[in-house]
Amino acid sequence: MKPILVVGASVGGSTAANTLATANIPVVVLERDLSWVKPCGGALPPVAFDEFDIPQSLISRKVKMAQIHSPSERTARFAVTGLETREDDYVAMARREDLDPFLRQRAVDNGAELIEGKLIDLKFETDGVIATYTDKQTTQKRSLHAEAVIGADGAYSTTARLLGQPRLPYCVAIQERIRLSPDMMDRWGDTAHLYLGKDVSPDLYAWVFPKADHVAVGCGAGPGKTKEMRQLLANLKERIGADLADGEVFLEEAHALPIHPRRKMAFERAMLIGDAAGLVAGTSGEGIYWAMKSGQQASQTLIDVLPDVSEKALSRYQKQWWKEYGMMYRFLRWLQRWGYGNQRQMEVFTDMCLNKDVQQLTFESYMYKRMAPVPWLSQLRMTGDIIVSQVRHYMPGGLRN
Repeated sequence: MKPILVVGASVGGSTAANTLATANIPVVVLERDLSWVKPCGGALPPVAFDEFDIPQSLISRKVKMAQIHSPSERTARFAVTGLETREDDYVAMARREDLDPFLRQRAVDNGAELIEGKLIDLKFETDGVIATYTDKQTTQKRSLHAEAVIGADGAYSTTARLLGQPRLPYCVAIQERIRLSPDMMDRWGDTAHLYLGKDVSPDLYAWVFPKADHVAVGCGAGPGKTKEMRQLLANLKERIGADLADGEVFLEEAHALPIHPRRKMAFERAMLIGDAAGLVAGTSGEGIYWAMKSGQQASQTLIDVLPDVSEKALSRYQKQWWKEYGMMYRFLRWLQRWGYGNQRQMEVFTDMCLNKDVQQLTFESYMYKRMAPVPWLSQLRMTGDIIVSQVRHYMPGGLRN
């Protein structure tokens, strides 16, 4: 059988390749630049380490607290815990320069072939796919005959473009890695901080995520905000300046995140996964887990249906994905628009995060990747608190602080 071509060797592509390789299906991974490290906050739910067999040694820091800062600097601080206390009540912070090479090398060790080169063209024929790429070392054009293609090549996916798909609308994120002294790192401890307000993000949020010996400080914003990003980051650093004293910026990063999933992810002899399919969660911008999960599911679909690589057969992946996760994606997209709509709504969002039911249900869903059922009493409490907060921040004469 001709190999499966996986375009992109980041977390999604490497997971897809490894799934195929361990099933003894020939696979070739085409990566444009093996030295490139994707800019990323690096947050992973603990379930990912068991589900994808990732060693705990790749966890840079375990975040056990979260703190939301409203535009007026009111705060909601709460523990990372679901509906019941568990040993793995934390958000794992990983460094992509550690995680990506591990996943990539594991796929190679299990039999995947790795090529460094840039995809130029895909030609779909009755007996396979002819992929044309430029070899990075020789700069020569080469061709590869594949059985099918998995596009795992990010927000600006060449695979998606060659499949005739439009470019997705995207958010922009900018981040600095700042090395701090041990005393300053202790100030951040095991807490992830999210900052709301139009001065740091007009429609999303800014963050500080602690790693082993540094913090990742960044801002995200929606479409059309690219020119504003450096000023937004400067505003954030001024807002938290006392807790970054004498910090050394050793890396600056920027990247795009697709904000709407593609309606179509399966084609004749091709599938899209991760950012290439727009599978980034609204509200949080989380993408690592979803890239790996979609890579695993797309590859498993191939394992189940080969040698049939028709669109009908491969659409099992798409149907399964939205059956399992469609409700979660729709809810998070709605929450993003509702919670970050304006300054007052960001204050309401902060109030909502003070509700114990919201905290537990949010982390139950995040850590175990399933929509947690909402008991009717919890629903009543949450709804009541939100209504009170809406009145406080919107009604004439209502409290605004």
